[in-house]
Amino acid sequence: MSINATLFVQAIVFLLLVLFTMKFVWPPIAKALDERAQKIAAGLAAAEKAKAELASANQRVEQELVQSRTETAGRLADAERRAQQIIEEAKGRATEEANKIVAAAHAEAEQQSVRAREALREQVAALAVKGAEQILRKEVNAGVHADLLQRLKTEL
Repeated sequence: MSINATLFVQAIVFLLLVLFTMKFVWPPIAKALDERAQKIAAGLAAAEKAKAELASANQRVEQELVQSRTETAGRLADAERRAQQIIEEAKGRATEEANKIVAAAHAEAEQQSVRAREALREQVAALAVKGAEQILRKEVNAGVHADLLQRLKTEL
């Protein structure tokens, strides 16, 4: 066989192989490659979306942390102010109670002083009556001389 005929037959076989490949082999391979490319693109898009969502979630978490720290600091400050207020109120009540106790003690002391003076007046009046009785050597009737004894008490 001549080289031209061999070359011609080989060209026809090659053409048939190319047609067969283009008709039956190439479309499923191209379809599989396209599907794979779409899956990869979808995966990359999902990864980008997830990355954006993660960044957004991180921002929200940071904002929540800042807000919670601010609220916590505010609550602590409120608690400290309330504690100071309670302490001041307790001090005020204790001071008022102490003043009341001191006033009551002063009043009690004044009452005891008045009672002691009254008792002393009565004793002095009794002693004066006894002294007058001894001077006069006779008994002085306290009922009769009650007015005189009352004036004597007030003078003392």
